[in-house]
Amino acid sequence: MQNFEPLEYGNLYHIYNKGINGEEIFLHSFHFEKFLRLYEKYIDPIADTFAWCLMNNHFHFLVRINEKEQIIQGTSRKKNISENLDSKFLSRQFGNLFNAYSQSFNSSTKRTGGLFQTPFKRKLIGTEEYFTTLVFYIHNNPVKHGFCKHILDYPWSSYATIISFTPTKLKREKVIGWFEGKSNFIAFHKGKQAHEDITHLVFE
Repeated sequence: MQNFEPLEYGNLYHIYNKGINGEEIFLHSFHFEKFLRLYEKYIDPIADTFAWCLMNNHFHFLVRINEKEQIIQGTSRKKNISENLDSKFLSRQFGNLFNAYSQSFNSSTKRTGGLFQTPFKRKLIGTEEYFTTLVFYIHNNPVKHGFCKHILDYPWSSYATIISFTPTKLKREKVIGWFEGKSNFIAFHKGKQAHEDITHLVFE
């Protein structure tokens, strides 16, 4: 059994998980949309998101957990939330997301029981190389798994948002900055990135 380090304020993480026993967790477009709405509700108040991708039976997010002060300032329940920012608070927020989505998914599909593997997976991001390669890995996931031939063809990832000008809570400018410009970001994603070069950065 793998042991996963606790989430800590101010750190960058690759957050990922899949359905229990490899089961599909998104069957229709409204499932993807529901998950993203719940993500906004539970995770946006505690973390900045840089990249994401939802697949039929798993997902990936690249996030930076906010500092405690940021979380307190961003909520109207400052007194109550400040009293509950213990070491397990961050994991509980993700747990609340997964539980809320599981209930919605089970209700819509007449399913019962757990939906996600537990505990959810997370890996600390410590280098610039890790960050940029992981952004590509997340966006390339649909191509890797044969859902499309080109990254831009897949609707349930952050790639199209990053190269667009549409309003977003995604930290688009920071991502583009890591790639030293949008043209470099696009070129990196179009380049032939060897899968062998990135397998050590993720758990599958």
